[in-house]
Amino acid sequence: MRLMNMSNHLLLAPIPESPDYLLQRDIKIAVLGSAAVGKTAMVVRFLTKRFIGDYEPNTGNLYSRLMRLEGEHLAVQIQDTPCIQMSAEGARLPDLVVRSLQWADCFLLVYSITDYSSYQALQALRQHLHKAQSDCKAPVIVVGNKGDLLHARQVSAHQGLQLAGELGAVFLEISTSETCEDVSDVFQHLCKEASKQQPPCVLSERRRSAFIPRPKSPNMQDLKRRFKQALSSKAKPGL
Repeated sequence: MRLMNMSNHLLLAPIPESPDYLLQRDIKIAVLGSAAVGKTAMVVRFLTKRFIGDYEPNTGNLYSRLMRLEGEHLAVQIQDTPCIQMSAEGARLPDLVVRSLQWADCFLLVYSITDYSSYQALQALRQHLHKAQSDCKAPVIVVGNKGDLLHARQVSAHQGLQLAGELGAVFLEISTSETCEDVSDVFQHLCKEASKQQPPCVLSERRRSAFIPRPKSPNMQDLKRRFKQALSSKAKPGL
């Protein structure tokens, strides 16, 4: 595995799934790539490796999970998008992929080092990604998967680095079938970078109310004194 520009000082720990989080950020990740490059395998290995209990697949291969990263609570949604298809005219993007380009906070672009057409699909996707994210700099990681099949390599590491450079992205080659740690590093890095771009967390309404100070109980002696003063002032004009 060759890792470039990746921080290894990340902490991910499972936390109880409770509605009582004090602070929480929402992180949306879109996983993009062609067929048979290992997108779903990466998502599932990350979810099953790093969390307690079952992950929650929603409609359209949208996975939801709660996690803690460097002391922050994160509500992570991972969209495993439909496969990008290549034709003579270029890449054809399914509707869900187009919507995901607008929806996501960060992107994981996956190709197989044994399939040059899967690399070409990401090259074609680059233009769509730039257009959708023209107003912001969303974190992106380019992953060359199936690094254990070097004998069948069709895409060089240099080509992967070149694509990542054009996207301002991090690049690495991994083998999903060999280890979960590299997969975990990828998602953690995306979550960390995306959380930096979000505004400071606010207290949830449920927990916020617990920190609003209750009014002090009235002093009964003081109330009696004021009541007597009010009666006295009303009685004076009649004298």
